[in-house]
Amino acid sequence: MDNYLKETEILDYSIQNIQKLILERGWMKLNTIKRTKAVYNYVRDEILFGYNLSDDISASQVLKDGYGQCNTKSTLLMALLRAVEIPNRIHGFTIDKALQKGAITGIWYKLAPKNILHSWAEVFINDKWYFMEGVILDKAYLTKLQKENSECKTTFCGYGAYTDNFQNPVIDWNLNNTYIQEKGINQDFGLFDTPDEFYAKHSQKLNPFKKFIFKKIVRKKMNKNVTKIRNGR
Repeated sequence: MDNYLKETEILDYSIQNIQKLILERGWMKLNTIKRTKAVYNYVRDEILFGYNLSDDISASQVLKDGYGQCNTKSTLLMALLRAVEIPNRIHGFTIDKALQKGAITGIWYKLAPKNILHSWAEVFINDKWYFMEGVILDKAYLTKLQKENSECKTTFCGYGAYTDNFQNPVIDWNLNNTYIQEKGINQDFGLFDTPDEFYAKHSQKLNPFKKFIFKKIVRKKMNKNVTKIRNGR
């Protein structure tokens, strides 16, 4: 289990802002299951859904940003869990860009690559691995998205979600797998001990120009669209 607890450049859990958060929340005073659940709920709901500069930023930077998407939220989740002695690993994929439609629109959606890099964290508790993809969308955002699309009772694709049970997705963790984008998965890269290993082998397929445009323009537009939904437009 040592490999699933080690600190890395991306999982930089000894950094002050992470250690301060753990101390303030008192997570180490909880038993393993309650500790895991508390960390999971924090990353899901208090780190808002949004798009960071890149997938491979450090956990401490995600915490500083206060928002994240599938890859960056998984990074912070992993770092926090390792810091409180919960073993974990990362599972890498690509997903169809269709699930981002609405968050990204117009020409920017057309220019986006069809396959988007995706990942979720897996935690090891009671001799079993649990998948934690449901951490991606904060409840405030998801609730508003459900309200805006209340006629949809089954499969919903867009605005960061792709699920067959849109009005009641399994996003609460209590010794179970959680999901919110799993229907969009179209390629499986397998398991990695750390995000550092994953991103050393896989990255978003963007040329330098598109990468620059994403950082400077597109992600800001996406975050603005997401905020509008969370605030009820």
